[in-house]
Amino acid sequence: MNTKFTLGAAAALAAAGLLGVATLGMAQDDAPTTGTATATVTDATTQTTTAGNAAEKTGISVPADRRMTIWRDPNCGCCDAYADYMEGEGYQITRIDDRDFDKTSISVGVPKEGLGCHLAKVDGYFVSGLVPAEIVQRLTRERPDVIGITLPGMPRNAPGMAGKSGTLKTYAFADDGVTVYSNE
Repeated sequence: MNTKFTLGAAAALAAAGLLGVATLGMAQDDAPTTGTATATVTDATTQTTTAGNAAEKTGISVPADRRMTIWRDPNCGCCDAYADYMEGEGYQITRIDDRDFDKTSISVGVPKEGLGCHLAKVDGYFVSGLVPAEIVQRLTRERPDVIGITLPGMPRNAPGMAGKSGTLKTYAFADDGVTVYSNE
């Protein structure tokens, strides 16, 4: 269900208490970019790639909608738990330590009031926060005209925290505003 926000999308996100901020840096070769925004590249650090499915382990190419790069705080256990969760869902994960995570996220279009606990890129879309795999799969299957989606903050019932349970509200963000992408 895509419900268009009219006024106060940022205020609604903030009022809902869905603000999450972390600090991370990024490797220059993997700098996230969009058509209109370019991230400032600073503090290149560690990059790790892990295979999330048998096809990658046998040398078979992994489809773009199953390759994910995650810019994360190297000291954040939930970011690693989320990456492990996505590997379990069949994704090939590249992990990049990013000490300017919040600035990187905002530079690619994530609303400041809607920051998640890390930034990922999959098949041309940005994914901010602990978004469940089925929502990421829906995003890459439906291919909406958005920059990406975000699950703001660090909800306790999200993958990477205690595990997916209950309802999670995910927002889509684009040049023309913020919409509710999923409320499930």
